[in-house]
Amino acid sequence: MDMIETMMPDGVAGLDALFARQQARAIALRSSGAEARIAKLRALEAAVQAWRPRLYAALQEDLGKPEAEADLSEILPVLSEIRHARRHLKSWMKPQRAAPTLTTFGTRARIRHEPRGVCLIISPWNYPVNLALGPLASAIAAGNTAILKPSEMAPATSAALAAMLAEIFAPDEVAVREGDAAIATALLDLPFDHIFFTGSPAIGKVVMTAAARHLSSVTLELGGKSPVIVDAGADLAKAAKAIAWGKFTNCGQTCIAPDHLYAHEAVHDELVRRVRAETARMYGAAPGADYGRIVNERHFDRIMRLLDDARGRGATVEGGAADRARRLIAPAFVSGAPRESAVMQEEIFGPVLPVIRFRDAAEPIEAINAAPKPLALYLFARDRRFTDRVIGETSSGGVGINTTMLHFLHGNLPFGGVNNSGIGNAHGFYGFRAFSHERAVLRDVASATPMLFPPYTKRVRMMVKSVLRLA
Repeated sequence: MDMIETMMPDGVAGLDALFARQQARAIALRSSGAEARIAKLRALEAAVQAWRPRLYAALQEDLGKPEAEADLSEILPVLSEIRHARRHLKSWMKPQRAAPTLTTFGTRARIRHEPRGVCLIISPWNYPVNLALGPLASAIAAGNTAILKPSEMAPATSAALAAMLAEIFAPDEVAVREGDAAIATALLDLPFDHIFFTGSPAIGKVVMTAAARHLSSVTLELGGKSPVIVDAGADLAKAAKAIAWGKFTNCGQTCIAPDHLYAHEAVHDELVRRVRAETARMYGAAPGADYGRIVNERHFDRIMRLLDDARGRGATVEGGAADRARRLIAPAFVSGAPRESAVMQEEIFGPVLPVIRFRDAAEPIEAINAAPKPLALYLFARDRRFTDRVIGETSSGGVGINTTMLHFLHGNLPFGGVNNSGIGNAHGFYGFRAFSHERAVLRDVASATPMLFPPYTKRVRMMVKSVLRLA
């Protein structure tokens, strides 16, 4: 090891060599069949099952995540993703026929889904198992090699993932590099064939800028302020349960959690009462073992600043009891926060729910359209005209009607954002496609195109004019 390499931060040394090994292996994997990929997915599934006790302990250490919540929000989505890919991979890999157009009559065409090559997966701290292994399952299904960079803000889970994956994969196929921003920066300097990033829009822009230097393709799963709107005729009991669960699961540290609530004035008071009651029923009046913790002191202080700013601008805050030593912030409900307040401008990513009264659907629609496009939009209503209007007049990555967050688990739906909340999709076939190059293959059987080649005689020119009319 030379002097320069020994001076590099831990984890940076050897990246070039690792990348070169994965490049060589990626070329060999281009011809891998479904059975070989399915075998790797089975190995990953078995490892997740075997490592569950250590993953539970790591998630508890990093995020205070209870075991049942870890099963539902971390283990279940990964196992579902792997099993769904195993069941459908052979059909996904089959070349798709493409019917000829009038101008390509006499040809046969198909689309091949081929591996992109060497992929980088940068995963966040809030769901450190789910959002690392879900994309990895898609990358393996598509026949790629991958380097994972888990978040240093969930160090126990990061270490567990690194040890687990090292047991079942050679580093030239799947490798984990732990560390801080220096590692991420070094990785982004490499010419990956595809980068899959989950995190904030601000860091997403950094990733996209780095990818542009190598023209690497990207999938960006970002975030944003996902609104929930409750209409006057909604089932309030159902809405209250779904909102309380969606907002306060993982202590509100969820990219698709309801960020703020628009409540129709006819049901506002009753809805707030029900949501608060459901929250207390789920987590206790003083949140206990079933309630997670803020990831670190920095994020704790950030959330407290949001509450302080709201109070300073005249808003009312109910709940929100805090203990910095335990990284605990109880569910907080904010009313009367002006639009310019930080809690209404920044993604909250914590257990704070601002509530806004509205009289007509035009009010939340206007507010949503005035902000960057959110990752999710939730609607509670019995009136189909109401939901159709809101969906038709707004834009978001996904929509949940009379539910929150459930669309993430639907293996046959694309999951992703739009513009500020993300680029590209994940899950199921859409995850497979994200890590695949769709290669067009055209075979000429009896095309009449050569009849249009030069020299452009009068007859050829007449045929060209005919094609223009018919195409």
